[in-house]
Amino acid sequence: MQKSDERILTTHVGSLPRNSTLTDLLIDQEQGKAIDAAALEHQSERAVQHVIDEQLKAGVDIINDGEQPRIGFQTYVPQRMRGFGGESKRPTPQDMAEFPDFMAMMQRRNMMRAKVFNAPQAVAELAYDDLSAVQQECALFLRCTEQAAFTERFMTAASPGIIATTMLNAHYDSHAAYVLAVAEQMKKEYEYIHAQGLLLQLDAPDLAMERTFLFQDQTLAEFQKTIEVHIEAVNRATENIPAERIRLHICWGNYDGPHNYDVPLADLLPILYQAKVGALSIELANPRHQHEYKAFQQHPLPDSMLLIPGVIDSTTNYIEHPEIVADRLCQVVDAIGDRSRVIAGSDCGFGTFAGWEMVSESVVWAKLRACAEGARLASQRLWEGEG
Repeated sequence: MQKSDERILTTHVGSLPRNSTLTDLLIDQEQGKAIDAAALEHQSERAVQHVIDEQLKAGVDIINDGEQPRIGFQTYVPQRMRGFGGESKRPTPQDMAEFPDFMAMMQRRNMMRAKVFNAPQAVAELAYDDLSAVQQECALFLRCTEQAAFTERFMTAASPGIIATTMLNAHYDSHAAYVLAVAEQMKKEYEYIHAQGLLLQLDAPDLAMERTFLFQDQTLAEFQKTIEVHIEAVNRATENIPAERIRLHICWGNYDGPHNYDVPLADLLPILYQAKVGALSIELANPRHQHEYKAFQQHPLPDSMLLIPGVIDSTTNYIEHPEIVADRLCQVVDAIGDRSRVIAGSDCGFGTFAGWEMVSESVVWAKLRACAEGARLASQRLWEGEG
């Protein structure tokens, strides 16, 4: 994994806005409607090439395919793995329950056309026998970046924990047994991505967000025990991949809600450090969590890990001033004490599910440009007087 040896590098969390044609095709496919497979393939390729071009124009160093061919960052899994059926009934998050008018406002936005709170559930033994979808997605990304100038490429995949907390368990004897069964199957996808020479990013909102979703009735100590199991699942699933080739993304949910019950980062970091990964990606730009870079002073980042702090918010159309981005990056560098182990990122994805976009596409590219400019300003400060 490339470090920021000469300047602060830039990346983002993964998902990027999809065009309306591709969005409709993906949603129709998820709902079991007949679609034109050739049209979906064509639109996916156009969309992947588009987001690659836009990332490079915006100055992003470490790029991906924007998750364009997928319905969602984790809900794509039932389309690739056998054993799912029916419908999960996810509980209402604590903040949405306390502020029902916010929940109603979200519903009026018509953002939930994809299966977000009602994804399939595990109804039988899981089996990931057909890797053709991940093979096709990786091949498309590699083909579209053959002539591109980038620092590194990454591919996202859902973590075992977020799969198990989104597609709920109606088959296994316990939650722990289910999470580990998911890990055993997803291991195949993770290892394939790694074998293509791509950085693997595991998206694991479960490690923070599920404190107010599925596990809202647990005590903090009980939740910490639960995510220790989730981390164990990550480690088992990636045991054959070098840690330095894995990024782990943690967040509290990609929505512009109250978030007043979010678990503090300081309560998570010692457990997150158990993950055998080379970098942590953590949201640190939004109003609820931008102060939490201070947690790294209390719980120092292990020498073996890089940090990808979110320095641009993924839920608002405010374009961050580059000076704000630079300030945030310098605060993080000061907290961990090593500029080379900081890479500028976004809080979360900008297209978490097809049709779930809170930031307009043109603003996304402007925010990524602001991130790159802020990283340049931070680099000037951090490397001032050298050379």
